[in-house]
Amino acid sequence: MAYRIVEIDSDRTAELRDRCSKMNFYTSKADINGVCVQLHTTNRDYLYMWQDNFYHMSDSVRSHARIYCLEDADTDLHAEYDVSSLTMFLFNFDYYGWIKSIALGMAGNILEDAHGIHSVHGAALDIDGSGVTLIAPSKTGKTTQSWGLLRMDNAHLISDDWYFVSFGCGRPYIEGSEKNCYIDADIGDVWEEYKPLVKEVRFDNKGRGIGNVRWVAGEGSVIRNTSMRYVFLLKRDKSDDRTVYRMTSEEAIDYLSEEGFCNPHQLVCDLRRASLRKAFFARYLSECEVYMVNTTCSAEETQANIRGVLEGRCGI
Repeated sequence: MAYRIVEIDSDRTAELRDRCSKMNFYTSKADINGVCVQLHTTNRDYLYMWQDNFYHMSDSVRSHARIYCLEDADTDLHAEYDVSSLTMFLFNFDYYGWIKSIALGMAGNILEDAHGIHSVHGAALDIDGSGVTLIAPSKTGKTTQSWGLLRMDNAHLISDDWYFVSFGCGRPYIEGSEKNCYIDADIGDVWEEYKPLVKEVRFDNKGRGIGNVRWVAGEGSVIRNTSMRYVFLLKRDKSDDRTVYRMTSEEAIDYLSEEGFCNPHQLVCDLRRASLRKAFFARYLSECEVYMVNTTCSAEETQANIRGVLEGRCGI
């Protein structure tokens, strides 16, 4: 993780809140799967990106979690988290992507503890009525491949980054977390269909910006939920000549455990949480078909391998 998180007590929180009370902030409330997370920032660009990124929560709803963005020349880049009051203070954060991931992590902590709803840091789509998810470590092609799948007939995007899972009758039920996606400037270089989208996005200093995929894929291209069937885990391993293969849930949970569940924004990672998350993934994976995809070949070849599984042509 590029930033560190320090857990703080109520005294430190009171001190920082007093400091914040003397500042003028832009504020906005996000509805993250029913959890109200409120952003406080002096950066107008962050405010606009937040409002484009998330569904809006009514101002009459009290916030469940709060994020304060602070600039302080006397300290380094870090976050201070009061878990008891669900208040996060971000010092010297210059990247919106971390802010939105922390908001998702805070909502995930609440849903995990109080409602038995679990977070997955991954992309999710509905294709012909079946849920498809890609879960992967950073830089292995998760976003590229999920946007590639969205070009399929009868494909709908649920999330390209983070979604929530609950259990009941039948397959696991998943819900999206964001209104619009935080996309890379080069997505149109891989899949030409998205070049018109890139032209309309204002990108930040990291080459990322909030894009509305509906502009190029149609108003119905994004939906809120589905039931999950196919789980694709991604890796980039040149020592393995296999491109795609079926995995047992036990093999998959071992891989995910070694990779920190492919989620660097879990915020609280004590033994209780680790046990809870491992038990969740064990059940989640056991109720789905799980495949490993090695992304050492080109993006187009990897896309063909994933589609081959969905069309019953490979991955046995």
